[in-house]
Amino acid sequence: MFSIDLTSRIPIYEQIYQKIVGLILNGTLAENDQLPSVRSLAKSTGVNPNTVAKAYQELERNGVIYSVPGRGSFVSAQNHDEFRKKVLEDFDAAVNEAFDKGIPPDDLKVRIDSLNLLFRKEH
Repeated sequence: MFSIDLTSRIPIYEQIYQKIVGLILNGTLAENDQLPSVRSLAKSTGVNPNTVAKAYQELERNGVIYSVPGRGSFVSAQNHDEFRKKVLEDFDAAVNEAFDKGIPPDDLKVRIDSLNLLFRKEH
């Protein structure tokens, strides 16, 4: 489904969260699509099942996915405009934090460009 950067400073559960949100935003995952089981995703990404479970819990808490006991986790109906707005608000907050810590805009642009290339490679 996707890969995880085990050397990243971003916690693994957040990477999983972000990857799933990205798959929803780009249309790879649609409403009511089933996500891999916690064990299956943990095995394919090489991470602890508790870490995947934490990401799924956050996704569910934020209304991105829903769970059906005995069946698994599924993509919730999304108001894509609201969903995109929330993602961009999170991005804006992260950029503002970077500015507050003295990271220059050019460094952020380079970072965004490299993430874009990585994203395109994965898809």
